[in-house]
Amino acid sequence: MHDCPPPKQALEAWLKAYGTVRGGNYGHLLLEQQQEIDDELITALRPYFESAHLDAREYFHRKIGISLHPDGAAAPVIAYPNCLPSKALRGLFGEVMAGLVTEAYQEDFVGQHAWRVPIFLFREHDDVEKYLWALRFDPERVREIYGRHGTDFVGIALNGGGEVIRVIAGEAKWRKTLTESAVAALLHGKKVRNPDTNELEHNGKGIWFEMNRDTAIPHGLRQLQFLLEQRDREGHAATIVSIDRAVMQLGPQPERTDLVVICGNGAAKREASETVVGWEERPADYKAGRDLQVVEVILEDGDSLIDDLYALLWSEG
Repeated sequence: MHDCPPPKQALEAWLKAYGTVRGGNYGHLLLEQQQEIDDELITALRPYFESAHLDAREYFHRKIGISLHPDGAAAPVIAYPNCLPSKALRGLFGEVMAGLVTEAYQEDFVGQHAWRVPIFLFREHDDVEKYLWALRFDPERVREIYGRHGTDFVGIALNGGGEVIRVIAGEAKWRKTLTESAVAALLHGKKVRNPDTNELEHNGKGIWFEMNRDTAIPHGLRQLQFLLEQRDREGHAATIVSIDRAVMQLGPQPERTDLVVICGNGAAKREASETVVGWEERPADYKAGRDLQVVEVILEDGDSLIDDLYALLWSEG
């Protein structure tokens, strides 16, 4: 289970927050780095990231026969998530950041709901299991990993009886440099050549496309329910039952908030407090009609942060 609170004091020192809610159903939060990344920050982030990955770490190690005991026979290079390729770690970082900002900045989110993330969905990544299995028997067999399908991130809000009354779900993306073209490709899809005009145009299959066609109850909520049944059935009994009733359409349907979290290094010509997604009004290409929250996390040398942070997880350092 994920039970580590966000390090709010460290976040406040590291990131300057600009929060805006427009029209009651659109929230935009810019988190802009204002302090250099150092060992103190990485140490403060480490417990949250270990907590986020703990379920998947235990699950994958058990499935492929790698001991988690410090005196285990497995080589340190074969350990989740530390041994995953660089590109995969950046994807994981973005998804953990989605949970981190959702739990830490609730008052700046649209609706100001009391969001919590009881467990992350990282074990739902078949290609990671295949990669670790191959690496266990051949440590030189390094390759890239296919991305995890389905909901990048899911969190819940509960009533006093522990029943789910609202879900937050959506996309979490990392890009090395958040240029205008990189963000446009994320939101609107990659560019392809139009056979009629011979011009390069976005294919329309980016974040907005995926959100517009997603179901009111995200698949990730069902995955969350099954994980809760396995990890803490008694502690989350009301939560589990309420999700099951919603899926089976036998009870109240939880309202949904859509979340987009974009993390990366600021573009070279970026001005202070400049955003990559418009904050003044709800993006026109978002058609789902639900509450929408966009979060931008603008860093400096974020690659080094990710490498240093993931190298430290479950280490003796």
